[in-house]
Amino acid sequence: MSRVTRLFRSAPAYPLLLPGMVWLAIFFFVPMYYLLDMSLRTGNLLDGFNQVYRFANYGDAIRENKEQFIRSIIYAASATALAFCISYPLAYVIAFRGGRYKNFLLMLVIAPFFTNYLIRTLAWETILADHGIVTSTFRSLGILTATDKLGFTSGQRLLATPLAVVTGITYNYLPFMTLPLYVSLEKIDKRLLEAALDLYANRPRAFMRVTLPLSLPGIFAGTLLTFIPAIGDYINAYLLGSTQTTMIGNVIQSKFLTFNDYPSAAALSFTLMAGIMVFVIIYARILGTEDLA
Repeated sequence: MSRVTRLFRSAPAYPLLLPGMVWLAIFFFVPMYYLLDMSLRTGNLLDGFNQVYRFANYGDAIRENKEQFIRSIIYAASATALAFCISYPLAYVIAFRGGRYKNFLLMLVIAPFFTNYLIRTLAWETILADHGIVTSTFRSLGILTATDKLGFTSGQRLLATPLAVVTGITYNYLPFMTLPLYVSLEKIDKRLLEAALDLYANRPRAFMRVTLPLSLPGIFAGTLLTFIPAIGDYINAYLLGSTQTTMIGNVIQSKFLTFNDYPSAAALSFTLMAGIMVFVIIYARILGTEDLA
């Protein structure tokens, strides 16, 4: 079939794309254009921001906030890895052992979404409070000590520590990891596993050679859906962390709303988006995306 013929046959589908393209143009491309334009300006809120095409804004943004960038990557990667370790066994059990309770179990996974994101994070602030039952129990068991060589806790506290921030991020984005993994595992033909067992593969080997490779699209989607919003998160770092756990999202938020330094905030936003885009491209090349849809 020639390219012209394929184009002609798919022509009726193009009008269906129009509403989505208009939506993207108004609410994504136009704001991105103005954000890019602002990132190259100088000035202040009182005197106005003049367009001088100052590309040094990007260099200044990276140099002045390098620590927050690195911290955000570490926290987001830690939360993504932790969410994967929790979600994969959970999704596996629901997909292969859930039976008639699959829908109920999936509802439990997304049940936290019925509560506001801010309220869920505030709940964790209460759970990890200094005099809460979790912190008190950990102290009595000797899990929390005065020193922590890894730096995840601060003295005998859980709140206002990196551990609290990573825990909050993991909890809030856990369904974004679980659901794609479940969909990917649910699509696996069970006869392939039976064939692997018939060919004298034990269950761990069948999992590594059949189940895990076939679930790669879910792993790809789940890690992206978790890592990308996690790296820009600022609510968890603000409510569960301290000044020592500030993430790049907190810096962008403060520059926009507190200091009114719009050019610097816009440059930080575009730098973060560019970094995420490079990561997605490299990650896609490693895992492949043929079956991602």
